[in-house]
Amino acid sequence: MKFGLFVYCTVGRRAELEQGMAGRRPELYHRMIMELGDYAAFAEDRGYFAFGHPEHHLQIEGFETSNDPALMAMWLGQHTSTMRVVTCGFVSTTNNPLATAEKIATMDHMLDGRFGVGLVRGYQARWVENFKVRPDLTAVGPWTKDTEDDNRNREYFTEFVDIVVKALKSNTFSYRGKYWNFPPEDFVNPHDHPVYRKFGEGVDDSMRVHEVGIAPRPLQDEIPLYGGFSQSLRTAKFWAKYKGRPIVLSGDTEFLEVLWDAWREEAKSHGHVVAPGEEACWGGIMICAETDAKAWSLFEDMQWFWDNWATAFGQGMPELLVGSPDTLNKQIEKVSAAVPIDEAFLLIPAGLHTPDQIHDSLDLFSRKVMPNFSDTITLD
Repeated sequence: MKFGLFVYCTVGRRAELEQGMAGRRPELYHRMIMELGDYAAFAEDRGYFAFGHPEHHLQIEGFETSNDPALMAMWLGQHTSTMRVVTCGFVSTTNNPLATAEKIATMDHMLDGRFGVGLVRGYQARWVENFKVRPDLTAVGPWTKDTEDDNRNREYFTEFVDIVVKALKSNTFSYRGKYWNFPPEDFVNPHDHPVYRKFGEGVDDSMRVHEVGIAPRPLQDEIPLYGGFSQSLRTAKFWAKYKGRPIVLSGDTEFLEVLWDAWREEAKSHGHVVAPGEEACWGGIMICAETDAKAWSLFEDMQWFWDNWATAFGQGMPELLVGSPDTLNKQIEKVSAAVPIDEAFLLIPAGLHTPDQIHDSLDLFSRKVMPNFSDTITLD
């Protein structure tokens, strides 16, 4: 089992967030990115395999100031040399799929083949409404469940993922859908250009563009694809078509067994055979301390964050990996005995906690927990 980290890009400690408009304070944002770079380097040295972050915008309150996902990935990449950087993920309703595929491929080169990517539907309406690429799209959450808006978003998302995957894998391609058409139908380049015809593909002698392709091709033959945080069988089966792994933050082992089996059977129907553990990723909020009491005391600020931020979006509390090394070893052992796990993602309270608190938690987990589940070399 490999352990990676995930952060929400929170700019301040609880007291700073409570003062209001923390996202507009440049000294807090600058401190946050410096801390994130430090945490990535620190974690890489201790054997963590990945560092993940989301995409969110207009975050004047500072709870998730993650902005352009490619820029954040580059920042994290500058502070690491072997760790996978995972953007999880590009929000479909606010991004052009062809441009997204191009960014993914470019990032993979700039990170020397260690980029992983998630594609997500978008749930924060305030910024989605200001950034969306089509007027008929909306953010989705419990408030849109089984509505026309939800169905439209899901239908659109299917097209988006199809296009991104096809663009990453094809020299040139065309796509005709309900929401996107690449290239535009009956598009003829307005002037002759011999390079298109002599050295490229997809353009005929009359300069009709019938296929397009992105450049560059990704450095990795297959970029690791993630489905974002999910606890839905429907979503898991959707991602199985692409060998994309949903990240499931649940300790319900019966549900995990059902989801793993459903993903595996759906993947087989699309001709995919994967090794045990590659069906999905697992994880939860992690705070490791010398005693359970100390860990739960440290968790109080994360509880406050969740109650005030995530709950309003309809997000239930994830699996809590909060406690001493002995407690966390037992929790992880129970889950790994139920389903095979190749990758686990640990949500850490970056921003809310001080660097010393984050360092202590990551170091203790790497020394006292990771060696029991991973072949990764850790520090003594």
